[in-house]
Amino acid sequence: MSGSDYTLGLIAAPGYPKELIDSLKADLPELLEYYVDDQHKWRIDCSIDSLTGGTDQSDEVMKAILTKSGENKWDFTVAITDLPLLHNKKAIVAEAYEEADIALISLPGLGAVPLARRVRDSILQLVNEMFYTSSEEGRQKAEQQLKKKDQTEDKNLKTRNPKRLVGREGFDKISRIRRETPENTENIDVRFKVNSYSGSALRLLTGMVRANKPWVMFLSFKKVIMLAFTTGAYALVFPTLWMLSHEYSVWRMFLLSIVSILAMVFWVISAHKLWERRRETEKASHLRKLYNATTFLTLLVAVCLYYVLLFILFSCAVVLFIPMGLLQSEVSPEVGYVNYFFIAWTATSIATIIGALGSALEDEEVVLSSTYGYRQRQRYEEIRRMEEKRES
Repeated sequence: MSGSDYTLGLIAAPGYPKELIDSLKADLPELLEYYVDDQHKWRIDCSIDSLTGGTDQSDEVMKAILTKSGENKWDFTVAITDLPLLHNKKAIVAEAYEEADIALISLPGLGAVPLARRVRDSILQLVNEMFYTSSEEGRQKAEQQLKKKDQTEDKNLKTRNPKRLVGREGFDKISRIRRETPENTENIDVRFKVNSYSGSALRLLTGMVRANKPWVMFLSFKKVIMLAFTTGAYALVFPTLWMLSHEYSVWRMFLLSIVSILAMVFWVISAHKLWERRRETEKASHLRKLYNATTFLTLLVAVCLYYVLLFILFSCAVVLFIPMGLLQSEVSPEVGYVNYFFIAWTATSIATIIGALGSALEDEEVVLSSTYGYRQRQRYEEIRRMEEKRES
């Protein structure tokens, strides 16, 4: 250890993991004093590093962390990655190697929300594991230390189980995280992983979609929205669209919405070659399917946001363009203001299909960067360039 202070090194992958660390690092020294050890001051040192290219094997990531920790001479090291890590096809959430005082957190394994609190609690727990060791005796010491602090100080940090990575709320009730101490495993003393296949899939999919940030991808739909709204607004002035919306049943309207949204999703996937095929990737079958499912769900969320915005625009346009008297004379004397809703709904679905077939996205790089496969290829190339630079 380094004198009277401990240094915690945080390694974050570029992108969302870095944003999380930036939001947490200011509060960590005080929380570490409270939850781990208050006899020393804690200092936080941050580094941005991809560590590895694309892998679902945590031991490869742990070896990279070990190298990085040795280079910086940190007392404790925790790496936060957005890579989905698996053991026997079950999601790994976190791991620690006590001898070297290094640990790893996989963001997808934590699920979608509230992620900042979960990452904070995970960092505290992993440093606690490394400080007191993961043995039964070490866990008892950690529990005694925490009980003593809870009796004397009023902190926002709740009394925690020293064997639990995060609390059991929301996701954790239906998708439990199990703590285990694997034997005959190099560089790993304690592992936290999801206990079921269905729970693993649920956490990984929601966590990976969250890491993809579909609301950022949504911003690249500007050209599509402009084309779709212009075309749909022109169609609003003709009675044919009014009559169609009056004759359509609610189920037909829902079906039209689903078809239009899926048409947009599949068009973006096809146009930008986002689907990973077996012959184009070396990933295992289950990992390739996980990545493709994440791409599909990310785009589905982005397109749904696009659809809602388009519906709001058409709702305003319908009120402005179509007088109620004209609507009643052309369609039926019995129609009312609720028909404005159905006209806007019909126009949104039709315009979405037109937008999907007839326009290009504003920024292809944003779309590509919101998929795991593309980001991992970028990491691989970056690491390869760094290795070539070191060799030269």
